[in-house]
Amino acid sequence: MNKDNYAIRCLIPDLPTLPDLLPYLERIDQNRWYTNFGPLVLEYESRLAEISGAGGMGGQCVALASGTSALELAIAALNLPAGARVLLPSFTFPATLLTVLRNGLQPVFVDVDAHCWTLTPAIARTALQSRRYDLILPVACLGLPLPEAAWDVFTQETGIPVLMDAAAALGCQRIGKTTHAAFSLHATKPLGVGEGGVFATSDPDLAERVRRLSNFGFSQGAVVYPAATNAKLSEYAAAVGLAQLARRPALLARRRSIWAMYRAALQDLPGVSLQPFADATPPAVLSACLTVAAEQAAWALGQAGIETRRWYAPPLHRHPAFTGIEWAKSANEGGLSVTEHLYRYSLGLPFHAFLSHEDIHSITDKL
Repeated sequence: MNKDNYAIRCLIPDLPTLPDLLPYLERIDQNRWYTNFGPLVLEYESRLAEISGAGGMGGQCVALASGTSALELAIAALNLPAGARVLLPSFTFPATLLTVLRNGLQPVFVDVDAHCWTLTPAIARTALQSRRYDLILPVACLGLPLPEAAWDVFTQETGIPVLMDAAAALGCQRIGKTTHAAFSLHATKPLGVGEGGVFATSDPDLAERVRRLSNFGFSQGAVVYPAATNAKLSEYAAAVGLAQLARRPALLARRRSIWAMYRAALQDLPGVSLQPFADATPPAVLSACLTVAAEQAAWALGQAGIETRRWYAPPLHRHPAFTGIEWAKSANEGGLSVTEHLYRYSLGLPFHAFLSHEDIHSITDKL
């Protein structure tokens, strides 16, 4: 069905309006500085460091051209050996894996926890019983914050670095003392700017390596990082980011309201389970795990004019390009049994700031 035929859309970006942006665009005109770490980008990075916790630890945030760039350059800056093994969930967006492959590393898929749908420290420890890994890459699934303190303990005990793919979790995911994070600023994200990314870390030296990698590898006018690229954020994107941060309290309040309405409407509906989001940190997008096939429910809701999505479907191990990638041993006898279950039964429901109370009741009633 064409998206224009849906009475209730699944996802509608909520970006600043022209009046929101004008003060920042005027600053760009006055500065005549448009890229290459301009004043708006530096201000935006400083604000993001406060939000992510990097600033309070003496670290930094680096604003980049995309969330994929943030993850890819963060992996490159860790200076892992060629062919290093990276443990990551199959239940995620392909960008998570593509950044590993583009760094020439060896990915290994692992299952996720049935309760939170994420790769947990316990799952990583089980995988370590049979093989060594050089990097753990957990994903803040659909915006659910990861336990950064628990991952810090994991690194302390194992010596293995942890980089969180927190693409959908900017504003609620905090970094750890040793646990780094990459965020997305895509238009579909709660604090999106259209396109962009952020790397956050407590390690200023690591942040500086990422910054140089994003600027052709230059250091004092000479290229010192041969694997570098051009992934800087422009002043115009930073203008949108600063305008979004000014709107953040209102954006969060509205998302909390939508989440509370959904929680109330779904709590007595049999056969529906959700990730354990706290009311203070609503999801980026809402996916429900059902007891009927997601395709069947999607068809029925579509016939009623309600658009749905299949987030992370298919999971990575089912994409034709990735079928040869190794799986880690798991506590689940089925290998990727939780991932397979979520693939078959999880369905993305409409979740955005423009939903009304009536819309939510229409969705849950039809569900």
